[in-house]
Amino acid sequence: MERILQGRTVDRSRPSRRHVLRTGGLLLGALGAPALLSACGTTAAADRAGNVLRVSQPGDPKTLDPQKQGDMVSMNVLINMFDTLTTRGRDNRLHPRLALTWKATDAHTWRFTLRPGVTFHNGEVCDARAVAFSIERLLDPATKSPIVELRFVKGVTVVDRLTVDIHTTVHDPILPAKLSLFGGVVVPPRHLADVGDAAFADHPVGTGPFTFESWQRDHELRMRAYADHWNGRPAVDGLVFSPAPNASSSLAALQSGGVDLVAGLTPDAAQQLEGYGGVTIDGHTGIRTAYLSLNTLERGPLQDRRVRQALNHAIDVPLLIKAVLGGKATETPALVPRGSFGFDPTVKPFTRSVDTARRLLAEAGHPHGFATTLTASNIDANVAEALSGLLARAGVDARVNLLDPGTYSARLTSDNRGALGPVYLAASTVWTMDGASIVQSNVRSDRRQSRWHSAEADRLIDAEELSEDPARREAAFSDLQRLMRREAPFVFLYQIDNIYARNDRPRWTPGAAGVLAMESAEVSR
Repeated sequence: MERILQGRTVDRSRPSRRHVLRTGGLLLGALGAPALLSACGTTAAADRAGNVLRVSQPGDPKTLDPQKQGDMVSMNVLINMFDTLTTRGRDNRLHPRLALTWKATDAHTWRFTLRPGVTFHNGEVCDARAVAFSIERLLDPATKSPIVELRFVKGVTVVDRLTVDIHTTVHDPILPAKLSLFGGVVVPPRHLADVGDAAFADHPVGTGPFTFESWQRDHELRMRAYADHWNGRPAVDGLVFSPAPNASSSLAALQSGGVDLVAGLTPDAAQQLEGYGGVTIDGHTGIRTAYLSLNTLERGPLQDRRVRQALNHAIDVPLLIKAVLGGKATETPALVPRGSFGFDPTVKPFTRSVDTARRLLAEAGHPHGFATTLTASNIDANVAEALSGLLARAGVDARVNLLDPGTYSARLTSDNRGALGPVYLAASTVWTMDGASIVQSNVRSDRRQSRWHSAEADRLIDAEELSEDPARREAAFSDLQRLMRREAPFVFLYQIDNIYARNDRPRWTPGAAGVLAMESAEVSR
């Protein structure tokens, strides 16, 4: 297929090519076949011959203490060794896990009834006392947990051996969903008291379907099936996670048989892997949502609503999805992604019109455009450069500032709301499947990553976060999306597919959040 973009004719018929929109034209690149990994060793060979599933993702866990991490790469590993109170099924509904039932007994209390007969990997009983200990440990300032989902929880009461009450300062309508991942992990109190935090992180003990075996940082983390798991023994005997930071290393690992499944692929990386023998690319509709955060709090063009609207008109998101993301994403009209509670399908995306963008900029006093900086992690370099190219067509000179992922993350989570400059590219995984997850830190004016102050937005955030009535929450979400569509405090982009590369061994279906819970996975031998 051919398209004429920015005065250049581009042949897009070859799926192995990646296309990057740039200021002044398209940059075309192709990846040559990289050298195969040479250090798979005898262990990998034995794995390939046996019932072991080898999975890679872009990085290593930050820690194996589940309550001292807050990133999906770490959680993807830990969810296999630890259980949570609830879980999100492949049908995107909330299901029992360690908790069999839950209900709000009043506006400030959620009661959870626990599954009997569950034990930790060391034989310690998992009961209401363990649940209370785990939540209180997460909330203890001494733990220094980065997990924020339980900010409304003020305490826990053990009702009986298998019943626990979680008390909140205000009504939290999605607390059970928050306990399906980061906030809901249960750890062994007696074992932690015996060994201490450091030793626990070195050799984690949970109730999950796999037990910890070994970890060589930046190489591999090995687990084995837990035969006494309450839900039965997993289908595979062993599970190995390894980091593959780029497409070249992923391809080499797949072709050498060192890895069976590669997760966390960007569309650009997936395009680089397409067409190679023995490699299959699978795409599943995802919930991770990308956007540009605009700093409206500092003096400059971005304080003018017309300028912010102009940026949304200037960025042709459908074209971006086709040309850079290989079609592996879906446009989002107002931050809240499709598939999550609160999404309003009647809110439509901005029309894509350079002429409209230029007219709005002129009305705002910028007839010749203006200059700004667009900051992104270097992982998202291609998307950032493409965004810069699209903005240039409307006269906005957005210089791209790429940071290494560690620096980017540290600045994003700092208390300095301007640490990433006037415009930055970000993405949020809405793993609770509720719109609150993406707006909670980005919109309300007192939250860490909010760069837009609106009393009306604050009121609507309170309504959707605190209401006991789902219909009232849904109405608040609708009003909030219409407000954001009008005020444009962000440039609304897309929700990206979950993309995996695999050989012919694994059989596994992910959920929308893309969490690498491999309990149900099988491999052909």
